[in-house]
Amino acid sequence: MKPLGTGDPLRLGPYRLIGVLGSGGMGKVYLGRDGSGGPAALKVLRSELAHDPNLAQRFVREALTARAVRGTGVARVLDARTEPGGPHAGGQPWIATEFLAGPTLDDAVARFGPFDAAGVRALGAALARTLQDVHAAGLVHRDLKPPNIVLTSAGPRVIDFGIARPEHGLTLTTTGQVPVTPGYGPPEQVLGWRVGPAADVFAFGAVLAYAATGQRAFTGDHVAAVQYEVVHGEPRLEGLPPDLRAFVAPCLAKDPAERPTPVQLATALAPQPGAERVWTTGPLAEDIAAREREAVRLAALPERESDPSRDAAAARPSRRRLLTGLVAGGAVLAVGGGTAAWLLAGEDTDGKGDGDRGDDGRAPWDAKALSASAYEQGSAPDPLWGPVEAADENSPAPLPVRDLVVVAGPDGRLHAYDVRTGRRRWKSPAVKADAGLVAPVRDRNGAEALFAATGDGQLLAMNVKDGKRRWAVSARAAALLAADSTAVYLVTSDGELSAVDTSSRKPRWTVPAPVRMSADRPGRAAVGSGRLVVCGTDGRVAGIDTRTGDTAWGPVRRGAPEKGAVALAPAVHGGTVYLGGRELTALTLAGGKRKWGHRADAETGWGAPAVAGNVLYAVDGAFLKARSRTDGGEKWALGQSISGELPRGAAPAVQGHTVWFAKDAEKDAGTQGVVAADARAGQEAWPYSQGTGGDWHLAAAGNRVFVLHGSTLTAMPVI
Repeated sequence: MKPLGTGDPLRLGPYRLIGVLGSGGMGKVYLGRDGSGGPAALKVLRSELAHDPNLAQRFVREALTARAVRGTGVARVLDARTEPGGPHAGGQPWIATEFLAGPTLDDAVARFGPFDAAGVRALGAALARTLQDVHAAGLVHRDLKPPNIVLTSAGPRVIDFGIARPEHGLTLTTTGQVPVTPGYGPPEQVLGWRVGPAADVFAFGAVLAYAATGQRAFTGDHVAAVQYEVVHGEPRLEGLPPDLRAFVAPCLAKDPAERPTPVQLATALAPQPGAERVWTTGPLAEDIAAREREAVRLAALPERESDPSRDAAAARPSRRRLLTGLVAGGAVLAVGGGTAAWLLAGEDTDGKGDGDRGDDGRAPWDAKALSASAYEQGSAPDPLWGPVEAADENSPAPLPVRDLVVVAGPDGRLHAYDVRTGRRRWKSPAVKADAGLVAPVRDRNGAEALFAATGDGQLLAMNVKDGKRRWAVSARAAALLAADSTAVYLVTSDGELSAVDTSSRKPRWTVPAPVRMSADRPGRAAVGSGRLVVCGTDGRVAGIDTRTGDTAWGPVRRGAPEKGAVALAPAVHGGTVYLGGRELTALTLAGGKRKWGHRADAETGWGAPAVAGNVLYAVDGAFLKARSRTDGGEKWALGQSISGELPRGAAPAVQGHTVWFAKDAEKDAGTQGVVAADARAGQEAWPYSQGTGGDWHLAAAGNRVFVLHGSTLTAMPVI
């Protein structure tokens, strides 16, 4: 890392910059820290390029693309903005990403040797699940390769969505340009044909071959020779064990139709328990841990004085430290022998330089997210689709799942609609419509399952793809609260709390609820890092140990007063839980210790909070407020055009730069509706109403907000 120099910003949004991690053709990457001291990588488009609308659009599209992918297998985008006062006063865009401190796959293989068979299976299963998430968002990564795979203590993460695009996008437009990294792009990509998800499967096979042998599947003396081998030759798989070769070889088929799907690969490669030890124990794990400690140290460096060269020695990591391959989102830093080499996400590797527009002449994400100047303040844009008659009037909020959005239909079944078109894709077996929906989890075979409760108290697991029943277990289930990677947490017909293990398909524990809950008023909950946080209808909150069912902390009274109490949804982020009520409060997730709190101005108290990056959004009486996640300090408040008090049970829906929340549902039919706020300026973007009565439920994902009003479902664009 180099110290900040003349012309380098000291701050970008909420991030204080520590130093320069590197630079490339598209821009610079800085190490920054947020108000709580957490590290982040901030990529800034070069000043001389920022005035080019195509390049600026492409730069921002990289952030939108990565944000659209659900799941933990990709580097998380924390923020993306345009800094005022940039080139030609049009602003200079920047992207803040999660700082991933770990070696890339090629670095790990070079230093520690190829993975064993169990390690390759664990790697393959994790990457296949990530490709499922990428493809479910309607995208093709198009540049999966070892340098774009980071190994962390939590598993492999895929970075660099600089040339990702929707499935219909063309690969090559300029003759003679190399469209992909030689040896990893499939024949159809080399030839400049259309590519689909099968292109990523080809690259996946080449990646596994390298991880298992340390050698590329396709080699040659120069780029043209390698590309010729990809199109006409056979892969070199001699060093692969027979069982692994049976999986890798089909991935490298010349015909895309003959390659397996990520779903098939994730199931076939499901490793034995403990196979992930390749990155949790041994020399590689020690290297990862050292890098993660170094990332924390770098983020804790003192802030720069006005002279950027001051304390440069403190900012510059020692060559003796294990800094080789520090990864900052889409930027890879390799330090060794006193030299540094950089690979920056977003380089023009396919030679287009035109914003990567689709066949219809517009940017692939135009249909999903509005640009900063595309919306007219006070005037709602047209829906992407809907309203469509989709739901029972007692349906809980919509649940976005990959490329679907699921609601409880009027026929007592779950109905899944395509997020792009609004067309119904499937309906489930009969379920209890008002029992709630929880985020899907993966079962013991690595496949993703969606859960619901049936009328006779069974916990029902269904395929996400088609809604068909997979298994059911008697659980006395009255309402579902939350789910994590190992269990579904629910309220029983007797008002008790219960956890059903999704691997054994048996109840893990059943305990009396430490807060007021019942089958017909189950309260709300959130889960993370070994804690189930439950909020009851008595306004009390408790933290439950997800392994044993013991009450780890609480109950504490942080919710609304006893009279007319509303169970407020907690928000879990990292090691903190955020709560509404008489105070907007931050507690440690593990022990329930108070970190900070701010009393509400309104007698009704704070509503349920939503977390987005470093900001909390919550309603206080007639105001929507943005607060710092670090200390609760106010950033802005919006309330001038909002009449009445707002519903407090559910949190606002946040997507992109848009915060959606419901207006007062007690007003007459003409004023009922929802409001979209521009989070950057703290101002109302537009109101949206359908002119009819009924409850409003909101959910956000994939650059859309799904609005369930009464029995109709609508998909709206965001900023």
